Amino acid sequence: MNSPRTKFYRDKVNGKLMGVCAGIADYTGVNSLWVRLGFIGLNFMTGFAVLLPYFIIGLLADKKPAQLYSDRQEQQFWQGVRQSPTRTAREVRGRLREIDRRLAEVETFYVSSNPRLSAEIERLR
Repeated sequence: MNSPRTKFYRDKVNGKLMGVCAGIADYTGVNSLWVRLGFIGLNFMTGFAVLLPYFIIGLLADKKPAQLYSDRQEQQFWQGVRQSPTRTAREVRGRLREIDRRLAEVETFYVSSNPRLSAEIERLR
């Protein structure tokens, strides 16, 4: 996974303080409200020991590029890749098989009704 879309970034645009919780939400695909509530709860349970790692991550993590995703669908796809690369690869292979099957159906339809095109395709094979 060498893509910049699979890397963790601070999300300053949707963030409240340093963008760490919003970055975690973007990285995992979880709503940022739940990440923030979990962070607050974790702080109370650990006696605010989570604040230091929060600020360290806030200082060290890169800021999210402005045009990382072109649309919401692409964002959801990359969140799926980060969560389960194997499942995502399987889904992409399935989609490509479906496209290939549909393309074969279209090719069969046009070739069967056009003998000249059929002869040209056979010549190219």
